[in-house]
Amino acid sequence: MYIDIETERLLIRPIALTDAKFILDLVNSKGWLKFIGDRNISNEDDAKTYIQKILDNSNFYYNVFELKETKEAIGVVTFLKRDNEKFPDIGFALLPEFEKNGYTLEASKAYLDKISHSNIYEDIIAITLSNNKRSINLLQKLGLNYTGNHKRGEEILSYYSLKTKVRGNK
Repeated sequence: MYIDIETERLLIRPIALTDAKFILDLVNSKGWLKFIGDRNISNEDDAKTYIQKILDNSNFYYNVFELKETKEAIGVVTFLKRDNEKFPDIGFALLPEFEKNGYTLEASKAYLDKISHSNIYEDIIAITLSNNKRSINLLQKLGLNYTGNHKRGEEILSYYSLKTKVRGNK
């Protein structure tokens, strides 16, 4: 879901083509490359193409969060309904220079609260690499429960669920 949300320190809004420079920086950050993967975005035109693909996909929602005071984009909260998953998954990413300030927790909690209270979704999951300790810690703070690991290719992915304790069938 695309939602506009205001928190104590942040504004959360739908992604736009004008976010190209921010997305270029985000998807080429060390954490994104290590835990999410290289999207082969090397300039702002590539970033605009990437954003347009997101905007054209009715199952993918990227919400940018920015500092309320400066309107500087610093991270994203994503909500994706993947074809190979029964439930939509929430995700997040933050520019490294803004880490360790609680921004991702603040944005993700506000977004998750809003969509979970809409009662549209039976469950909301999260998927992360099993060695991504910072994401796992944040998912647990958000109230998602570990439901199991799943091997996809060479990667071991850890699954979390807002509603269930045991991973259900896809």
